[in-house]
Amino acid sequence: MAEGERQAPPDSSEDTPAATQNFIIPKKEIHTVPDMGKWKRSQAYADYIGFILTLNEGVKGKKLTFEYRVSEAIEKLVALLNTLDRWIDETPPMDQPSRFGNKAFRTWYAKLDQEAENLVATVVPTHLAAAVPEVAVYLKESVGNSTRIDYGTGHEAAFAAFLCCLCKIGVLRVDDQIAIVFKVFNRYLEVMRKLQKTYRMEPAGSQGVWGLDDFQFLPFIWGSSQLIDHPYLEPRHFVDEKAVNENHKDFMFLECILFITEMKTGPFAEHSNQLWNISAVPTWSKVNQGLIRMYKAECLEKFPVIQHFKFGSLLPIHPVSLC
Repeated sequence: MAEGERQAPPDSSEDTPAATQNFIIPKKEIHTVPDMGKWKRSQAYADYIGFILTLNEGVKGKKLTFEYRVSEAIEKLVALLNTLDRWIDETPPMDQPSRFGNKAFRTWYAKLDQEAENLVATVVPTHLAAAVPEVAVYLKESVGNSTRIDYGTGHEAAFAAFLCCLCKIGVLRVDDQIAIVFKVFNRYLEVMRKLQKTYRMEPAGSQGVWGLDDFQFLPFIWGSSQLIDHPYLEPRHFVDEKAVNENHKDFMFLECILFITEMKTGPFAEHSNQLWNISAVPTWSKVNQGLIRMYKAECLEKFPVIQHFKFGSLLPIHPVSLC
């Protein structure tokens, strides 16, 4: 996986031994719009975007069915997500008058809130146990808001931050990169889609038809990277139902398109205007670069999203160290 190693996420086991690090419970630091400057200059921002771009490079040109190494830590993360999936089955939606925002989600979330540290402890080795409360906060933040019963790109970012933290303490390593996206993040997407369908969750801060997608962004970035230099699938093909049906199991981007068409009715150009526009871009490389720019502008630089982001010792608010 040499192509991804250039930007490998920092592994704190190489510099600060994680066992001696002072872990803290992450908290909000972005309270007003002017605080956004602190975020963009922060170590957390640099590490987060570096992590996203490293994985983007790692999955370039590879199908979901590509053979890759699956470590014990990856297997444990999948088992954690399988537990969340099982809890959905054990918590059926309630009968209620309103169509959206089924209150049974609050029962499901309360279980996660209670068990998050125990779940994370199954993934983190005992000598790193001190990190568990800090890392578990990002897992709890990654599944949606239990008050509003909504889900959006800020929650998705919390899951990426959760994975980034596991890299920083050395639980996940450089040679886990492909499995992080294809096995763990893909399983996370499946569980989130099941949550969204089961509890009819509202999109958090949706821009409606003018947003890329009601719920996700990262699988479009990594999914477009997968398709770079594909011998015959071009961006124009993702609005072709036949092409999507035949190839969605190999490519995250097409799986997202399939989910949108299952959930929405009417012409694609009307319910997903931004994506329709992207289908006119000539190459997947240009799509990928454009989506990274869009992600920074529409998610990472938007106060309504980042005001909820939490900062601790692993993703700190302090400015990037230049040494």
